[in-house]
Amino acid sequence: MTTWEALAVLAAGLGAGTINTIVGSGTLITFPVLLAVGLPPITANVSNSLGLVPGSLSGAFGYRRELTGQRSRILLFGTAALLGGTAGAVLLLALPSDAFDTIVPVLIGIALVLVVIQPRLAAALRARRARNGTTPRRHGGPVLFTGLMLASVYGGYFGAAQGVLYLSMAGLALDETLQRLNALKNVLTLLVNAVAAVLFLFIAHFDWTAVALLATGSALGGRIGATIGRRLPPVALRTLIVIVGVVAIVQLVR
Repeated sequence: MTTWEALAVLAAGLGAGTINTIVGSGTLITFPVLLAVGLPPITANVSNSLGLVPGSLSGAFGYRRELTGQRSRILLFGTAALLGGTAGAVLLLALPSDAFDTIVPVLIGIALVLVVIQPRLAAALRARRARNGTTPRRHGGPVLFTGLMLASVYGGYFGAAQGVLYLSMAGLALDETLQRLNALKNVLTLLVNAVAAVLFLFIAHFDWTAVALLATGSALGGRIGATIGRRLPPVALRTLIVIVGVVAIVQLVR
């Protein structure tokens, strides 16, 4: 890797760490760069997963205030993330690299629609519960758990826009602010990346130089992303989620 290539990977890690903390989809920045510097697709994907773990940790730490009172959710949904992330990492090593190409853009498109209409849907659900005298399930029920686990399978496999999937499902099922859901999303992403990274360390090929550069850049980017993301009003954050999601779809269907 030349000096310029190393700087490009470092910059990609910085950008990915920032955008992952705010929304997700940082892999859309790093993965093409790793391919451009000569890494084979599977090696690039594995190196990317390993290198983005420090960024996920940094972003989750930056959102620690918004995690207050969410311990039980983290334990429950963290289990889904660990199970799904492990399955996704195994699938990455067992399936062709284009196995998810057809379904993933569709999933992201549905997630974006949910993100856009989520405030109205949530208001309608609250009104219905008020009329019926019922209360929402504290953790969204088995449907949300299953949905987050499936999103984590995808996250362990590739991960582009997995944050959009998390936010859309959690936003619809949980009566919470978008910033607190974003904090939860960062923890789930961290767990998926971490469990995949542990598996890859023992059974997959990766590039240590790329991993080190991405780790350095993403760790700094995670702090930057937390600083920016926590200051965004809900409308601005929702708009950014949609923009990033649309870019993800365009990139994945090309």
